[in-house]
Amino acid sequence: MPIFRLFPVIVLVLLYGCATTNEQAATPGAAVKAVELTKPLGKKQQKESKTSIDPDVLFMLMTAEIAGQRGQYDVAMEGYLEAAKRVHDPRLTERAAMIAMYMKDGNKTNEAVSLWLKQDPNNLSARKIAALSALKAENKQQSVEQLSALLKQDPAGFEKTLFELAGALQKEDNVAFIYAVMDDLAVKHPDQASIFFIQSLLASDLKNKDLAERKIERALKLQPDWDKALILQAQLAVYGEDFKRAETLLRNASLKYPDNPKFKKMLAQVLIKSAKYEEAGEVYETLFANDPKDFESQFSLGLVHLQLDRDGKAEDIFKQLLVQADWRNQSNFYLGKIEEKRGNLENALSAFDKVTDGPFQFEAALTGISLLAKDKQYDRAEQRLKALPGKFPKQKPRIVLLRAELYSQQKQYEKAYSYLTEELSVYPDQEELLYSRALMADRMGNLGIMEADLQKILAKHPDNVEALNALGYSLADKTTRYAEAETYLLHALRLKPGEAVILDSYGWLKYRMGNRQAALDYLQKAYDKQPENEIAAHLAEVLWVSGKKEEAKKLIAKALQDAPDDSFLLHFKHKFLQLNSAH
Repeated sequence: MPIFRLFPVIVLVLLYGCATTNEQAATPGAAVKAVELTKPLGKKQQKESKTSIDPDVLFMLMTAEIAGQRGQYDVAMEGYLEAAKRVHDPRLTERAAMIAMYMKDGNKTNEAVSLWLKQDPNNLSARKIAALSALKAENKQQSVEQLSALLKQDPAGFEKTLFELAGALQKEDNVAFIYAVMDDLAVKHPDQASIFFIQSLLASDLKNKDLAERKIERALKLQPDWDKALILQAQLAVYGEDFKRAETLLRNASLKYPDNPKFKKMLAQVLIKSAKYEEAGEVYETLFANDPKDFESQFSLGLVHLQLDRDGKAEDIFKQLLVQADWRNQSNFYLGKIEEKRGNLENALSAFDKVTDGPFQFEAALTGISLLAKDKQYDRAEQRLKALPGKFPKQKPRIVLLRAELYSQQKQYEKAYSYLTEELSVYPDQEELLYSRALMADRMGNLGIMEADLQKILAKHPDNVEALNALGYSLADKTTRYAEAETYLLHALRLKPGEAVILDSYGWLKYRMGNRQAALDYLQKAYDKQPENEIAAHLAEVLWVSGKKEEAKKLIAKALQDAPDDSFLLHFKHKFLQLNSAH
């Protein structure tokens, strides 16, 4: 769980507070915008200004402004800093600090912020930058001092400040150090729940589950009704795959705070993770009944109905959501999936074509093309495919994979292989392209190239489950290098022990090694999890050679009813059933 990913935090530019707007901090030019020296002043201020800003200082400021406009930020920063030292104007010091931060000059940032705090000790923005700088430099004493000062100056905003600082430090590789700072801070301020909350997140990031749970419990003792802390406590249980505990925590919180929908929404998600779809649906129904404008819960209820094969109820919900602009595209996508499930190709395409924006747009386009290819309407699929690169330039690798798959479905393996080879000259280390070319090489009967591509993937990504499984299965199926095959497949099983395709590969390996009982055990598990045609063909073959021919026949007959043209099923039929009938 990356540090503070669970909760939105304010990015670094907001640390500047009122002193500097987002727009000013966003660009270098804005960051060095000249301080307004022409702002109307009272008579007393005019007098002070005339006596304090001498010609040398004015020259420094003019030089700094011109340097900033020309992109000479080091000159601009020195000019503002020197001017600030002479006229005791915190506005100039602030500008120098902003430029130093933009330049990532830690020493100059510290110098400018130190002067800024001397000139304006109660400035929260200066104090936050000082704390951030100390944390980045891993200066523990300074970090604790600055954070303590922030707590003293702004106790009501301290929680928000911690999140701001944490957000700014997300990319820094110093989680253990920040935790140690929080430890010292907790000793000085044992009544601050937010410190223990941050420690819980940090401990989770350090993979210390027990410590994370202890710290969040400490936070909740201090602030029992803190919704963020209650949710984090449940999230920690989820990350530990203790769904029962997460469910209990969230049910208790929902009963205690019935007007807070956050707990019910997370409870529904946990119930889905536990495959308790009926109960999750009931929670979403309650949420939507309590708030008819909670379209998120209404949409989630539609997905639950889909999961439970209540396509009609799901369809009603998605159609109702079509009038809501924010939910129209995803609703059309799932209406298309319902039509796909019913076998209504044209209706499905029509729904997918109405997905015109957002993250579902590309998926809808791909699904439409895949449906046409499945229906062997390759010309229409190709026509749609041609329009994708212009619409989705960032999705080039996935578009390439889809085109290769279209060639493959037409058994144009050499064409697919050549196309992927050409694309790999542009993206030489792209895992998905290498994997796809390996599959094409396998279909062409070129085991050497297939193995080389998969080994190239594993050299950089040794835990790539798809590559481990593909290589292990191919070695088991096409060679007698069973020991090597077992090494790859056992590695894959350790990473994903319940994955059906890996169980199938390992079962097939056991069959090839002559261990039929072990093969049957693994293949049956695989088929029970995922009754795919290839798994069915493997299981049927082992049943057949084990003397369980009637079971094998029933299994194949059932599979052929749904997929009469499947190559794996037909191979089994020709190899065993026709041979058997000839005798």
